[in-house]
Amino acid sequence: MMEQYNEMKAQYPDAILFFRLGDFYEMFGDDAVEAANLLEITLTSRNKKAENPVPMCGVPHHSATDYIKRLVEAGRKVAVCEQMEDPKQTKGMVKREVVRVVTPGTILEEDAIPTKENNYLAACYYATNKYYLTFIDVSTGEIQLTHTDDWTQFINELQTVAPTEIAIAKHQEDLEAVKQTQETVKAYYSFFEQPEQTETQIAWELSNASEDEGNLLNFLFAYLYSIQKQALNHVKPVHRYELSQFLQMNHYAKVQLELTRSLRTQKRKGSLLWLIDRTKTAMGGRLLHQWLEKPLLRMEPLVTRHQKVEQLMNHYFERVDLMVSLSKIYDLERLVTKISLGSANARDVDQLRYSLGQIPLINQLLTQINQELDGVSSEIFELLPTFEALHQLIDEVLVDEPGISITEGNIIKTGYNEELDRYHDALANGQQWLAELQMRERELTGLKTLKVGYNKVFGYYIEISRLQAAQLEDDRYIRKQTLANNERFITEELKEMETTILSAQEKSVDLEYRLFVELRNKINELISPLQYLASQVAELDVLCNFATVSETEGYVRADLTTTNKDIYLKDSRHPAVEKLIGQAAFVPNDLTVTPGQSLLLLTGPNMSGKSTYMRQVAFCVILNQIGCFVPAREARLPLIDQIFTRIGSADDISSGQSTFMVEMMETNYAISQATERSLLLFDELGRGTATFDGIALAEAILYHIANKVRAATIFSTHFHELTELDEKIPTMKNVHVGATEHEGEVVFLHKILDGPADKSYGIHVAKLAGLPQTLLDHSQTTLTELESNAYRLRHPDAEQMSLFDQVVVAEPLPEKVNQLDENTQQVLNELEKIDINRMTPFEAMQQLLDWQAQLR
Repeated sequence: MMEQYNEMKAQYPDAILFFRLGDFYEMFGDDAVEAANLLEITLTSRNKKAENPVPMCGVPHHSATDYIKRLVEAGRKVAVCEQMEDPKQTKGMVKREVVRVVTPGTILEEDAIPTKENNYLAACYYATNKYYLTFIDVSTGEIQLTHTDDWTQFINELQTVAPTEIAIAKHQEDLEAVKQTQETVKAYYSFFEQPEQTETQIAWELSNASEDEGNLLNFLFAYLYSIQKQALNHVKPVHRYELSQFLQMNHYAKVQLELTRSLRTQKRKGSLLWLIDRTKTAMGGRLLHQWLEKPLLRMEPLVTRHQKVEQLMNHYFERVDLMVSLSKIYDLERLVTKISLGSANARDVDQLRYSLGQIPLINQLLTQINQELDGVSSEIFELLPTFEALHQLIDEVLVDEPGISITEGNIIKTGYNEELDRYHDALANGQQWLAELQMRERELTGLKTLKVGYNKVFGYYIEISRLQAAQLEDDRYIRKQTLANNERFITEELKEMETTILSAQEKSVDLEYRLFVELRNKINELISPLQYLASQVAELDVLCNFATVSETEGYVRADLTTTNKDIYLKDSRHPAVEKLIGQAAFVPNDLTVTPGQSLLLLTGPNMSGKSTYMRQVAFCVILNQIGCFVPAREARLPLIDQIFTRIGSADDISSGQSTFMVEMMETNYAISQATERSLLLFDELGRGTATFDGIALAEAILYHIANKVRAATIFSTHFHELTELDEKIPTMKNVHVGATEHEGEVVFLHKILDGPADKSYGIHVAKLAGLPQTLLDHSQTTLTELESNAYRLRHPDAEQMSLFDQVVVAEPLPEKVNQLDENTQQVLNELEKIDINRMTPFEAMQQLLDWQAQLR
């Protein structure tokens, strides 16, 4: 047996081998040691008396799914080796085979994948100056393919797809590009050597597909076949797309904007996706995620989405009823996959039946909406296919509310199959006969507690207490089993009936299984139409979701313009911040960008709302281009092709790059890739270096954007010297976030006003942070000296020094400031360590309140 195990293990050295032995999956050697640790199960050994006993652990086969899921979540592959013969009918060693390999990108175990998220397996191919990417969600059958000659764009797309597993050809393992991918994109990497001839070598019908693309697809399916051990007939036609077809944002922009993940927790909660997701189906949730990752860049489909959302908003009662029906539809995409792979049980088919039962009502509601459209020449909502024949077939075959198991009977309706009905009659009569037998035997023996029972090991029996059995004198009773308090007997009459009943039961269960498989195979013939139905349901769900969010939150449909840099937002809001503090407390803001004034220089103090303002502009653009309405009172927006952001800063410690280096690299990529249709959002560029260097760089960047890039730009800065450039750059306009002083305290207005800010209010912000008054007083004195040039008169070399260097060589603080109390020192220590860029504005405010309370 161990020779057989070792042979199997040698075929899958990178996987933990689940080796079937009877009712258990056993693991041996290093696999056992690792699995016992990860699964927290007992580690024992085989041949314990041997000099080197083999480590061993095991899990019951009926609960293996959960253990497999836990191992895969821990980043391990699991090879499942099954017994291919019945041990009772086999002489010698039972034949065993690995029937499937479960990996992070192919796991289909129940509850292993979040319902509203895709689980992608990606495959990459690195050609000379060209990078190919294909990815598939095995659980839904979606497969997509793209390529680019831009390395940064390739990495960004791979990070956007966020595959849990990436397969790469073994011969490319040592490429520098592969190593860089591994360093940048977190995933489980599988290096696979594709056989020369495989069952998956097929001709892909792709218009204009290159040889490299075809080879990559064949590689992916060869890898999948080595994992699944069967053809994947549920895979949809390959969707080939160009990255230029969608609004592009690099990975950094998506992270900083918190589109799909919270920056702080890396969870869905707290992101824009979480905020706008009120979808009712799993398919709709996944589609919304996909749309948010890839906003449209074509006018026609975008206008269609907007029209549908508007009509759904105008038909409140129909929309509410639609959403009720949608909430009753199960995950059709994943149900269809289970049916195609032959793993669907009776309850899965019942869920399909229940889902199909909702379609007629949905079509009725869509028809009502179509009939009431004003000024629309054609029906805007396509009716869904009803699958009446399939629904009727399932209803004829399957009982109401069947159990999960398909091998224990009780899943096929009476009246569907005559032979099965005869078995059911025999079983029903047998049960009646057993009840009558129990009554007869009680009368004959006078034992009122006598009962006729059954178990799988001993079959049918007559049970009485041991005391009664000792007094029983009846030659018909043959002792069968002795228990602690009871005796069990059999009679010839009961034996004959047992044979009849069990024969009927066995035949009934076998026939029910065959009839269910027959039903499943008939459904399998409709896989493609059912997948199309699922996609229609998903889209309708997302559009209803947009209408509900837009109506509830007071969003408006934007007028779409074909003029570049023609952006107008009246009373725009940040949807997430507004949700947190309430619409009444949020201060809305306007934005006007025109071809003649496309570069806004934004000044104002820290914590006044500059970053929030830039983010809400980005959100308005993104929401508009996925088909949703936007958080504003009025909106006019063009189609933006790319959004580049540099909001906040964070050192790339893993690659040894400083904040300033990362900032300059990303700025370079933005200004080299941006077009006149792009949107640039830069927050305080140049602050990572000496002040004079920063001013010089910021000024040069502004000139370059105005003269070369000509993209719509919001550029926030603390360098007030830059505000004078409006006289030299015709397309530049100064705006600022309003703030005022009242009785020595700064009051942030959070309102964007024309003109430059007159002060930075840095010391006021430090006061809000709770810094000691003596320190603040010293700062104010130094600031006054700097502003009056008195400081530079005392230090002739000051012109060659940055402001930071000047402050360092300033006169020492008074003695009492150096002698800080324990609480103040603790606050300063915490302030030094904190990473502001990973905090939300509200977390920062809460931290300031905590420090303030600590210092009082």
